Amino acid sequence: MRKPALLIIDVQKGLDDPSLGKRNNEYAETNIALLLSEWRNQELAIIHIQHCSIEPNSLLRPELPGNAFKDEAKPLHGEIQFRKSVNSAFVDTELEKYLRENKISSLVIVGLTTDHCVSATTRMASDLGFSVTLINDATAAFERKGYNGILYSAEDIHEINLVSLDGEFCVVRSTEEILREIA
Repeated sequence: MRKPALLIIDVQKGLDDPSLGKRNNEYAETNIALLLSEWRNQELAIIHIQHCSIEPNSLLRPELPGNAFKDEAKPLHGEIQFRKSVNSAFVDTELEKYLRENKISSLVIVGLTTDHCVSATTRMASDLGFSVTLINDATAAFERKGYNGILYSAEDIHEINLVSLDGEFCVVRSTEEILREIA
């Protein structure tokens, strides 16, 4: 069995902005860096996704500093990168074509945020027939007010999204579990 590709979604500086509210999993980037290091050590496939928003007020617009990758997840020369302007990394990108041409059928997904781009990409990857592992402690969410006026904690949003994805669209694992498995 071939080892999975590491798909790193939207680990960008703009997502550190305090205006986004409280975030869970303060160690997500540390865990992403650990995974990225192991993938590099083993010379496994690494794919970076960068959100290049077209929304006027977005912190992730290409011309803004927030669009830059965070230091923990900066691509190295030669690592594959795709840019997107919507939630799923498969929409209007060459990601699916790249995976199929390189016979990559298994993905380990990490990044930001659990309830947006991570969830959309995980769902679509599964629907396209890829085997997906989502790393619970290498992704994070922000608190948000719902349509009903209730403020939902970042941890609740994160966990509910993981629960809804696990078993249907992916297998949810921890950084420690996948590092042990991939070694």
